[in-house]
Amino acid sequence: MKILIVGASGLVGGNCLKHFIEEGHQVIGTHMSYATNHTVFFNTLKPNIKSNFDVKSFQPDVIVHCGALTHVDYCEEHIKESYEKTVKSTKNIIKLAKEYNSKLVYLSTDYVFDGKKGPYRENAPTHPINIYGKHKLMAEKAVLKELTNSLVLRITNVYGEEERGKNFVSRIINQCKEGKQLNLKLPFDQYASPTHAWDIARAMLLLLEDQHSGIFHIGGTDYMNRVDLALRILKYFPETHYELITADTESLGQTAPRPLMGGFIKAKFSSLYPKFIFSTVDEYVLRQSLG
Repeated sequence: MKILIVGASGLVGGNCLKHFIEEGHQVIGTHMSYATNHTVFFNTLKPNIKSNFDVKSFQPDVIVHCGALTHVDYCEEHIKESYEKTVKSTKNIIKLAKEYNSKLVYLSTDYVFDGKKGPYRENAPTHPINIYGKHKLMAEKAVLKELTNSLVLRITNVYGEEERGKNFVSRIINQCKEGKQLNLKLPFDQYASPTHAWDIARAMLLLLEDQHSGIFHIGGTDYMNRVDLALRILKYFPETHYELITADTESLGQTAPRPLMGGFIKAKFSSLYPKFIFSTVDEYVLRQSLG
């Protein structure tokens, strides 16, 4: 397959780029604000400017849209920018997919739910409680409406190797390796399914190769809160000095409301691929601690 990954300088996009190439597919990865040595420039808000990668010359069979504004509190205070970078950019990618008859894969989130009855199956009623979740839901609805053969993967609490090391798990691991004192204040009432980005890439490619469409929940085997996740990482770095303060979400005073009981039941995917083994946080952190 010829696959165009939009937003390939980020965590999920970068892992998809690497995995798809290793599996023998012809892949181009793009960036918008953060360039890497493995990506080319493409502005999803201005898809017709000359400095963009020439999608027409590539004629992708598949477009994977990983780009979005993911800072939840920032989105809450910058609604227009959030809309443009999540909804408008997706509508522009939909037009590209139509123009080149490409299958579109859209990456969504468990923030399309209110967090009252998680973990969630694909058919659970959506009810986002913050701007980020509302815009992600708007974007995924647009994808499903305009492209009946599209694939929407909802993912959550993603960790793994990325060039900038921005994700929660990587930040703690890097600070431990650097011998820094950690000062953590974390919510004990926010639950999710930490998911390795490499697993998302592997699962996505299977679904693409077998020509599946619709919504799939992709979540790791673990189900835990942020406190448990931090302690799970720290146990592999016994020399690290840290202070951990636990609190409920309300007392943290975060700008955007959080869905508390998030995460996924991935029975739909697992029924198709019963032999697919998802990574655990322990496996990943152990490898990183020995590296």
